[in-house]
Amino acid sequence: MAAKRDCYDVLGVSKNASKDEIKKSYRKLAIKYHPDKNPGDQSSEEKFKEATEAYEILGDDQRRRLYDQFGHEGVSAQGGGGFQGFRSTADFEDLFGGFSDLFGSDIFESFFGGFGDIFGRTGRSTRTRERVTRGSDIRYDVNLSLEEVAFGKKIEVQLVREEHCSKCTGTGARDGSGLNTCPSCGGTGQVSRTQGFFTIATTCSRCRGTGKVIKDYCPICKGSGLINKKRRIVLDIEPGFENGTVLRLQGEGNAGPNSGPRGDLIIVVHEKPHPNFLRKGNDAVCQISISVYQAILGVNIKVPTLDGKTVRITIPPGTQSGRVFRLRKEGIPYLKRRGRGDQLVKIIVKIPENISAHEKKVIEELTLKSNDTDSPQLLHVRDFEN
Repeated sequence: MAAKRDCYDVLGVSKNASKDEIKKSYRKLAIKYHPDKNPGDQSSEEKFKEATEAYEILGDDQRRRLYDQFGHEGVSAQGGGGFQGFRSTADFEDLFGGFSDLFGSDIFESFFGGFGDIFGRTGRSTRTRERVTRGSDIRYDVNLSLEEVAFGKKIEVQLVREEHCSKCTGTGARDGSGLNTCPSCGGTGQVSRTQGFFTIATTCSRCRGTGKVIKDYCPICKGSGLINKKRRIVLDIEPGFENGTVLRLQGEGNAGPNSGPRGDLIIVVHEKPHPNFLRKGNDAVCQISISVYQAILGVNIKVPTLDGKTVRITIPPGTQSGRVFRLRKEGIPYLKRRGRGDQLVKIIVKIPENISAHEKKVIEELTLKSNDTDSPQLLHVRDFEN
C-alpha cells in the first residue's frame, strides 16, 4: 500500500494554517475534483477522496493535534483512519452552505446534491421541490430610418410567441385528468447514479424535477402546456436612439414550461443609411456643393435640415473647399434629456471641368492682374483637411 501524503501538502496549506484557511482550501479542491465535474476520471475521484480525508483530520482540533504529534498512525490509532465522511449535517452546511448564493440553488443542488451519499451520511432530504422554468427570450430586429431613430416613433411589432395553453392552463394535462407520481424518481424530482463509491443525485429528466408526470395529455397542446400565438406589441422609440440600441421588454417573451413565467422580448434597433446625412454622435453632417464663382464672391444659400425644414446660411467671399459651418441645435436630440446636437455643413467647391473660350480669357486676364504666379506651396500638417 502506498504511503499517504502529508495532509497539509494535500490541501496546500502551511502547518500553522487557521481553520478558515483549511476550510477555504478544501472548498476549492472539492469543486475542482468533484466526480460530477469530472465524470469517469478515476484520478480526480482519488484526489477528491484524498482532499476530503485530509480535511476530516485537519478540520477537527483533536484529530489535528494527534496528527501533528504522531502522523497518520496517531489518527488511525484513535479509530479515525481512512475516509470517514462528514460527522454531521451541520458540518456539511457550514462548509458548503454559502455556495448556493455564489452558484445558484439549482447548480448547488445538482453539484453537491449527492454529498450525503458520498460521505455515508443519512437523513438527506428527499422532498420534491417544484421547478419553475422561465421562458426563453425572443429577439426582434427593427430597421429604422435616421429620422425615425433621431426623432422617435411608435412602431408595431408582430411576432409569434409561446403562450400557456388556455385549455389546460399550462399544465399539459387534459381537464380533470390530473398528474401522477413520476415512476422514474418516485416523486422526489431526483435520480441517483453510482460512480465507484460515489452516489450522485441529479434532476430527473422525465419529470424535469417536478416529481409528477402527466396522466392524460391535453389535446390542444399535446402535453407541452404551450401553444404558439401571434401577438402585436407597440414600441415607443424615444428620440435620440443610436444604432444598435437594445430594448428589453420584461415578460413579453415566450412563456415558461410548467406554468413558468415569461421570458423577455429583446428589441435591437438598426439605423438604415441616409442618402444625404451622416450621423456622428448627436451631430448630423451633410455636404453642400457650390460653384467656384460662388466661393470667390460669396453667396447666401438654403440648407435642408434633418427634420425637413431649411435654414439660410451665408457663405462669405473666399470660402475654401472643405470649410465646415455649424448650425446650432439642428442635429439629433439627446436621449432622455433636453437639447440637440448640431448640424455640420461641409462646403465642397466644385471646379468646372469645361469652360467656354470667353470664360477662359476672363480667368487668364484676372490671373495676370492678380499677379498670381506663385509656385504650389507645401502645406503644414495642421492645415490638412479632416
